[in-house]
Amino acid sequence: MKTYLIDDDNLATYLTEQLLRAEGFSDAICTFQSAKKALDKLLMRAKENLVPQVVFLDLNMPEMDGWQFLDALVPYEEELRGNCAIYILTSSLALKDLEKSKEYDLVAGLIHKPLDSEEIRAIQSRLDEGPTGA
Repeated sequence: MKTYLIDDDNLATYLTEQLLRAEGFSDAICTFQSAKKALDKLLMRAKENLVPQVVFLDLNMPEMDGWQFLDALVPYEEELRGNCAIYILTSSLALKDLEKSKEYDLVAGLIHKPLDSEEIRAIQSRLDEGPTGA
């Protein structure tokens, strides 16, 4: 499984990547410190039908934040739906973030940092069940 990890925090990225590897979650993890670079790569890969199955997305980043990343994907939702699940990783406890995340069809969930083994197993279980509503 291909996974994108988008976060400008080096330590958070390192810890999340190590945990994903330890849990055997993904055989290919691409990390990005820039949401803009991740978006460019994702859209390029979408043309080749090679999108990541899972994207872990931080909300608070410079240049392009997580919300702007999600807004930029809206025109591509149809082709990404069922093929690419986005999980927001955030240190924010704001209820408004949870509510706003529900406005995006591609967002499969919002997870409070740090990601843990239990969450990874829950995500894996959902992925094994396959896309819903398709």
